[in-house]
Amino acid sequence: MSPDIANVMADFFKKIISGAQGSEDESKEMGFLDHLEELRWHVIRAGISVCIFATLALVFQQEVFEYIIYAPKKPDFITYKIFCAISEATCFSPPELQLITREMGEQFFMGITVSLYIGLIASFPYMFYEFWKFIKPGLFETEVKIANRLIGATSFLFLLGVAFGYFVIAPFAITFLGSYTVGTEAINSPTLASYVNYLTMFTIPVGLSFELPIVVYFLAKIGLIGPEIMKKYRREAFLIIFIVAAVITPPDALTQILVGVPMYILYEISINVAARVTKVENLPAQKQPD
Repeated sequence: MSPDIANVMADFFKKIISGAQGSEDESKEMGFLDHLEELRWHVIRAGISVCIFATLALVFQQEVFEYIIYAPKKPDFITYKIFCAISEATCFSPPELQLITREMGEQFFMGITVSLYIGLIASFPYMFYEFWKFIKPGLFETEVKIANRLIGATSFLFLLGVAFGYFVIAPFAITFLGSYTVGTEAINSPTLASYVNYLTMFTIPVGLSFELPIVVYFLAKIGLIGPEIMKKYRREAFLIIFIVAAVITPPDALTQILVGVPMYILYEISINVAARVTKVENLPAQKQPD
């Protein structure tokens, strides 16, 4: 018989908050304020890592903008080279976009903003490691072994999503949006802030969306979701995915498709993840006595 969902959730979060590690005596050693203090130091260390990478990006600001931020709008970007090397039919290149600034401090503030974004992306594996160190004492030994494998997978999926957005979505979106015109009177000269904001939409939200299999794994682990439910609501999930893609991307069909299709593929992968978790959880119940 499957456990009650409310009880499962209560037990799961109780273990995380108490840091019991399966022992009531150990949970009494640290009170609620002690756990808040422990969490505060984990947050501080994660924040320091963001500041370190952000400071490095700020020190090498010229190189960061020249070789990272501005790269997708240049014809010699690797994505354009690859597609042009495949065939003439797939070859495309971005239009010549002259970025402008309309406010006195726009370049300064964009430099700070970009440095913080790079700090967040570069320090994500360490930030997740600090989060893992906080919840680890509240898990049983078998759960720790399973979660240890997910630490690398979580960081890998996030960085993979960011790379996908940067090397695939950004070039297509920049080419399409930069080339689109509504007449001869309008010239595409986006501001630096607009360009940076769009590039951010193409990367960080996509990286977070690639965490879907990890989220499904934990939800399946605590009994909140299963493969049958995900299969049953596949059509609704398809619609929601493309609504989310429309929210986190510019309002053009090409970019939404480039984001929505990988997200739906991840949804199908997540169904298999939930099925594997459910199968493992049901193994003891299916074993017949000798």
